[in-house]
Amino acid sequence: MIHLLTIDWLLMLEKLILIAIIVMFSLLVAMYSTYAERKIAAFMQDRIGPNRAGPFGILQPLADGGKLFFKEEIIPSSSNKILFILGPSLAMLTAMMTCAVVPWSTDLHLFNKTIPLQIADVNIGILYVFAVVSLGVYGIMIGGWASNNKFSLLAALRGASQVISYELAMGIAFIALLMLTGSLSLRTIVEQQVTSHWNIWYQPLGFLIFFVCALAECNRTPFDLSEAESELNMGYHQEYSSMKLGFYLFAEYVNMFISSAIMATLYFGGYDIPFFNEAAHTDWGNWLAIAGAVCFMIKISIFIFTFMWIRWTVPRFRYDQLMTLGWKKLIPLALANMLITGAVVLWMHK
Repeated sequence: MIHLLTIDWLLMLEKLILIAIIVMFSLLVAMYSTYAERKIAAFMQDRIGPNRAGPFGILQPLADGGKLFFKEEIIPSSSNKILFILGPSLAMLTAMMTCAVVPWSTDLHLFNKTIPLQIADVNIGILYVFAVVSLGVYGIMIGGWASNNKFSLLAALRGASQVISYELAMGIAFIALLMLTGSLSLRTIVEQQVTSHWNIWYQPLGFLIFFVCALAECNRTPFDLSEAESELNMGYHQEYSSMKLGFYLFAEYVNMFISSAIMATLYFGGYDIPFFNEAAHTDWGNWLAIAGAVCFMIKISIFIFTFMWIRWTVPRFRYDQLMTLGWKKLIPLALANMLITGAVVLWMHK
């Protein structure tokens, strides 16, 4: 019994260390995504961008974070104070929870132990992601309503209806992928692509629908109707300041990072290295896991760059155009893709 308890404590310690590393890494990526966004915007607009804090402005995210941290904390007197604090906390919590089922690479072998680079390999991993992402809209809704500001409330309603609309098309697009993989486990989906071909070759339309819906889920341009400055002053976080505002802003970038990781996992092989036979290089040991993690991060970085590229090149939709695209274009396309995929799978198994 004592031996079993010791093993459980060691396993718990491993998981806690892995959680701490992934959480800190996600926050670091989110922090420097703000720097990358400003630099990319400056490049596209023929400007210099941040260049004062450190060499090439590399310390600018630390300066921005310090400014938010030390700014005065203001809670409007007419707001619901408990919910006002709960809103940004919930948005940040749900953003961080989605990284729990992402397989970051193959297993590490340290101290005669096998350490999986995944917090939890649950057999319904993608359903967990959808469930947690669905909860994220409550952070927007609660923050907008608790502010007792008509612009914030209108922005929160926009955000909620947008997420509901585009989650349907995203879910249907994934059903088509599920027909091919036969598994909801992200680790299993990646392993299938390692031994075969990436799912992007089988589901190009499904990926396109999933990507557009991911833009909408992350409130990124051209789907940032809940933050439209020209119509809503600032959006659902108009009354927020200090780190409460920072939580909302950070949650958006963490969501962008995790959305990129999910898309790379589902459609681009995750940690699979292109044109490289992992099975023939098992003698590489831990170097193979490190190479897979680096390749995974390169894929994620390409997606993050695409998110930013779209922001600075595509104008914002009108709200009626946003709803029309979601309900009248993407959902019928996703349904057609699902039916065609089902027919092909049925024909192949005859």
